Parts: sequence; structure tokens; C-alpha cells
Amino acid sequence: MGHLDHAAFGWLTPALSYVMACIGAALGLRCTVRALATTGRSRRNWLLTAASAIGTGIWTMHFVAMLGFRVSGTDIRYDVPLTILSLVVAMVVVSAGVFVVGHSRDRNRALLLGGLTTGLGVASMHYLGMAAVRLHGGVTYAPVFVGLSVLIAVVAATAALWAALNIKSPLAVTLASLVMGAAVSSMHYTGMFAVKVHVTPSGEVLPGATAMQFIFPLAVGLGSFLFLTCAFVALSPTAGEREASASAQRPVQGIAG
Repeated sequence: MGHLDHAAFGWLTPALSYVMACIGAALGLRCTVRALATTGRSRRNWLLTAASAIGTGIWTMHFVAMLGFRVSGTDIRYDVPLTILSLVVAMVVVSAGVFVVGHSRDRNRALLLGGLTTGLGVASMHYLGMAAVRLHGGVTYAPVFVGLSVLIAVVAATAALWAALNIKSPLAVTLASLVMGAAVSSMHYTGMFAVKVHVTPSGEVLPGATAMQFIFPLAVGLGSFLFLTCAFVALSPTAGEREASASAQRPVQGIAG
């Protein structure tokens, strides 16, 4: 059995992956708050931005953490189509959960359905990402840790959607995002503790791309997207600010008339 190292670069990858999860969560919460204060096309656009931020944050967190994954006795490669599919799954299921909550009138039912859908989707993204791993040997999983990781994903997703519905202030959103980032990271590492690798030494060249060839550039690109989205959200006026601006302009227009 190969020795697994989940943090080959020390605390760098766990810490950075946690930061990415927190940023994605914070952006998603802020965008959902904006969405719930609007209607029509504006609500749809904010919900899409929220889903993109959360999905991107979760996926980036997973694969930044995977940059530190090593197995003694074998190289590691990643199947490119499966890795891309895991990103698509993350985006789609988070979008489904966010839109269920954003448009449903029965908030409690939407919360349960959206949390379950999103949580299972996050877990699916994780294990699709693991299915993309190519190494010399076989990978098995401890069922108890797999089940626990799925449970953590569902609870974390439900808590995230609840926070999106009930938390409004920037400080509360920040605190909630820190908790959500910890929950997503816990889900990832719980799933990784389920992994067992039986190495079969071989001189054959593994198919796929190395983490640095493929995952690192993609993670950097998605991380840049998160930071740009963060700037966009910070600079965009809230519904209250727009109303205040409109109110301030009305007397001026009246006097001018």
C-alpha cells in the first residue's frame, strides 16, 4: 500500500484551499442577498453570479488541495475530460440549489431540497475529481468516511443556503463564509481520508496531465475570476443605495422643472 501525503507542501495547500472556499462562499452569499432584493432578470443574473462563485470556489478548493496530494511509489496524473466534467457538475448542481431557493415561495421546502441537491452535487464533484486521478495501482475507499463526507456536504450546503436566506449584514456574511469554508474543507479531507491506494510499480507512462500542467493554471484562472467577481460585487450599488440615489435626485428634478 502506498503512503498517502495530503499536504506535500505543508500547510500551504490546505490554507490556500480554505481561503478559496471562503471567498467563493462569501461571494455566493453576497450575490444571493442582492438577488433576493431584486426581481426579474436582475434576480436571475445575481443568482447565476452566486452559483458561479460558489461552484468555482468549491472546485478550486478541491483541486488546490489536490496539488498537495502525493502517493509514494507512483506518479499522479489527471484525466482532463473528467476533471472538466467535475467543474461542470459543481456549477450545475450549485445553480440548481441556488435557483430553487431564490425562486421558491416555500422557503423551508426549498431549503431542504436545495441543500440535498447541492450537497450531493458537491460530493459528486469531489468523487468525480478523484475518479480523474491516474496512478500505478488501484484506489479503494472506506465506506464510513465516504458516507460521512457526503453527510458533511449536505449539511454544509443546507447551512449555506440557509445563510443566504437569513443573513444580510456584511459582517454576518463574513462569519458565515468562514464557517462554510471550514465545512467544505472538512468534507474534502474527510473524503480524502477514505482513500486507500494499492501501488503496483510500473515503468509505463501514465495518461493524462500532471497537476502543474493542467490543474494549477486552471485553478489560478478560476481564482482570478473569483477575485474579479469580488471587485464587481463590492463596486456594484445595493438596492438600498440605488433607492437612496433615486430619492436624492427626485427633489432636484422637481426644482429644475
